[in-house]
Amino acid sequence: MLLILHAAVTWALVGLILTIQLVHYPLFARVGLSSWPTYEREHQTRITFLVGPLMLAELLSAAWLALRVPPALPSWSLGLGLALTLAIWMSTGLFQSPLHGRLSVAFDARLHRQLVVGNWIRTLAWLLRGGLCVWWLALSLK
Repeated sequence: MLLILHAAVTWALVGLILTIQLVHYPLFARVGLSSWPTYEREHQTRITFLVGPLMLAELLSAAWLALRVPPALPSWSLGLGLALTLAIWMSTGLFQSPLHGRLSVAFDARLHRQLVVGNWIRTLAWLLRGGLCVWWLALSLK
């Protein structure tokens, strides 16, 4: 049951990161300079409310699965899944969040580009995690 919950949370985050990366972040440049600081602060508040609990649930369930490996799954793959989760958290804490903090003062095209380009790390990591979850579910159904 934990594996199903974990996969559901991961795929919710895959959908969210794809929406952010392909739709939301590119549109930041069209907000307008006068509206930007309020928009960015509101974005940070709203996205944290949505993504925070999901990321925490994913981290905790990834750690639990890595520590208590289900019999049908290769332990190395759960370690990889946890490592990808930690990479996402590190990218968020060390790069994405600080860039959002700097952008909350005023829009800066260079910082915006860094945000979009750097976010591909999280996007690709979540896509890999989503693929792992599908594979794990397939293995567990055999």
